[in-house]
Formats: sequence, C-alpha cells, structure tokens
Amino acid sequence: MANLTFRYGAMNSGKSTALMQVAHNYEEKGMKVIVLKPSVDTKGSDFLISRIGITRKVDFLVDQSESIINLTKDILAKQNCVLIDEAQFLTTRQVEELQFISKELDISVICYGLKTDFKTNSFPGSRRLFELADKLEELTTICACGKKAKFNARIINGKYVFDGSQVAIDQENSVSYEPLCGACYIEKVHNFVKQKSLKKD
Repeated sequence: MANLTFRYGAMNSGKSTALMQVAHNYEEKGMKVIVLKPSVDTKGSDFLISRIGITRKVDFLVDQSESIINLTKDILAKQNCVLIDEAQFLTTRQVEELQFISKELDISVICYGLKTDFKTNSFPGSRRLFELADKLEELTTICACGKKAKFNARIINGKYVFDGSQVAIDQENSVSYEPLCGACYIEKVHNFVKQKSLKKD
C-alpha cells in the first residue's frame, strides 16, 4: 500500500527544488509522475519555480472547487507518483482525495508545503495533511541569526507585517517572506506592535 507523505518547511527550505528532484528521479527510472499545484499560487503561473533557478511545468493547476481525482482521472491510474507543490493551499476535501489515491489506488502521493502562515496559524490543507499523512518529514532552513528557522515573516515594501489575509503570494504586490527562528520572529512581532502603538499616539 502506497504512502501519503507531507514534506513541510519554512520558506526557503527547498521544497519546490526537492519536488523537482523527486520527479526527475522517478522519470529517470522510466516511471511516471504527475505534478500539481493549487491555482491560488499564481507565482510562476503553471510552472514550479525554485529559488536556485530551476523550473518545471506542472501537469495540472488545481482550483479549490475542483476534485483532484476528477481532474486527473484520464491519466491517474497510469502514474507511479503524484507530487503536489504548495499543498498548504489545498482544501481538506482535496487532501482526503489524496489519501484515497494512496490507499485505494496504491499510488504514492508526496506533498510539499508550509506548516503555518505568517501569523503562525496552520493552513487548512496543512492541518489535514498532519492528520492523515503516513509520513511527515521536515525540510529545514536557517534564520539570518544562524538558528533553525521555523516561522515565516511577511514583508511588504521592506517592512515586516503581522496582520492581513492569510494568503498573499510571494513576489507579488511587493510581498516577500523571510524564514525566522522563534526568537527572531517574536522580536519582529514586538517591533511591529510597538510601531503600530507609536502611530496611534
């Protein structure tokens, strides 16, 4: 029976790069994979984009209203592995479909994504993956201070922000993200609250 695997990490932990390497490894051995990405992640349109410069066209962009099984039904049975980037943006129902694919169709499913948003709250897709995945594997990166980064700070126009909607795509509308350790994250939050307080005064 195949596994449903969730490989998660902070921004800049190499998730997209790792996915593309896994796809290459399967294909190099003559096996077939399909690569999916939620359509809400508009960065790169229908391409995966790695920070080290490699890219790969996805096979399907998945809207939150779509069934992954229905979307891929014409080729799904012929696949050895299903790979999903930015899996935090999946719906809980879509994650449940991935579990079905791994268990009932015996096809390996490997998801890559964030554990939490810039406020340290979990995404619905990530939360369901933690509940259902057979394997959980953390991909790591480092904070600017040299410690392990676990959190994602949102930066808009060069300033750290800790309010706003859960989804704001990296590199769009002057938005970027920085991976931070716990101590540095809390420091940025305190500075943000202090600046807001000064503006009110």
